[in-house]
Amino acid sequence: MKNTIIQKLSLVLIIFTVLALASCDLFNKKAPEGIWKDAIYTEDTELGEGSKRVQVEVKIEEKSITFTINTDAATLGEALVSLGLVEGEDSQYGLYIKKVNGIVADYDIDQSYWGFYQNGEYMMSGIDTTDINGGEHFELVYER
Repeated sequence: MKNTIIQKLSLVLIIFTVLALASCDLFNKKAPEGIWKDAIYTEDTELGEGSKRVQVEVKIEEKSITFTINTDAATLGEALVSLGLVEGEDSQYGLYIKKVNGIVADYDIDQSYWGFYQNGEYMMSGIDTTDINGGEHFELVYER
């Protein structure tokens, strides 16, 4: 009889433990892995205030997220810098983007860089000289 009670209690404890572990996986999001581990945002996000609305998609490998930006800024660079989404260095060619959404791409370190596109076409201007009117869709793509 004592063995039966111990077996039943052990079974209940095992079931409780399995359910507790399963619920952890269901309710806790896994931490981003790889290059996304440094990202500030890991899901589509809306930021800013203003009358112009543009979308900026950040693509790295097989994953992408889209920022919907509301702004009154004249250029895309002004909007993204003011929201802290991009950082870089001023150069003779304009802003050299080194960080997007907390993720570094630096050609001098590992031959990576941020490609700048609009509707899938490579831009021949930088973000700091690209005017925005509202309704545009841009992409910042991590490339090597």
